Amino acid sequence: MKIKATLIGFSAILMWSFLALLTAASGKMPPFQLSAICFAIGAFPGLFTFLLRPQRLDLLRQPAKVWLVGIAGLFGYHFLYFTALRNAPAVEAGLIAYLWPLLIVFGSALLPGERLRWYHCAGAVAGLCGTVLIVGKNGFHFDPAYAFGYGAAFLCAFTWSGYSLITRRFEAASTDVVTGFCLATSLLSLLCHLGLEETIWPEGLSQWLAVAGLGLLPVGAAFYAWDFGVKNGDIQILGAASYAAPLLSTLILILFGYAEPDMRIAAACGLITGGAILAASDMFRRKAPSPAAPSRRPRS
Repeated sequence: MKIKATLIGFSAILMWSFLALLTAASGKMPPFQLSAICFAIGAFPGLFTFLLRPQRLDLLRQPAKVWLVGIAGLFGYHFLYFTALRNAPAVEAGLIAYLWPLLIVFGSALLPGERLRWYHCAGAVAGLCGTVLIVGKNGFHFDPAYAFGYGAAFLCAFTWSGYSLITRRFEAASTDVVTGFCLATSLLSLLCHLGLEETIWPEGLSQWLAVAGLGLLPVGAAFYAWDFGVKNGDIQILGAASYAAPLLSTLILILFGYAEPDMRIAAACGLITGGAILAASDMFRRKAPSPAAPSRRPRS
């Protein structure tokens, strides 16, 4: 069960890998407007489930703290991420925000029943180094003038890692509740859009299909899969493996002609893949069967 749940959680990472491609293909829609539409689409699978099985609506009756953590995680992460990008260079802000996998791995030591091993830490650090190679291809320039944006990016990383770790403690809460998180995030994003942005609609069918793809996969199904994975799977492996998202995203952009391949990508691939395998070594290590006790022949 734990391996299956971990693989389901990893499917969220695979879906997040398409975020950059689908966002690039969705046109020039402002981020909060895009978030509002995509999270509304992301709620459709859950709403469809409730339509077929109305009795599952009872699963939405969760303690207030579950709702608070869920909405703060989904909306808070995106609000802080967009704020960081508005107030700091995208490269530096993106790298700071992507500290969340490392924070998940180290923070897992605080969870009951979890033991943090050296290879979990080493795998997460290797993944971070690989991400630095991808994100910082032109170097980094941390300017104190962008301190506010950098601060928002740090809060962004702590928000998502905190949401993932705390969600682990709510394993009794059904994943159906993510539907409510998506709807609340969509509404809050709409309010931010109306107050902060100019409305720009997609142009043509291809851009609308990209928006629909965003809502169904990286801003939809991925959050259901992640919720199930962190509650029932190996959260340390998922944390370290999350660094595969920027790598896979870059490879997908190269495949579709949005980026050029180089040796830096190959090195990042080795670091991130090796780090993920190292962090997941528990899954590949099999316990040797205990030797059978020698039989005793009765004395004559």
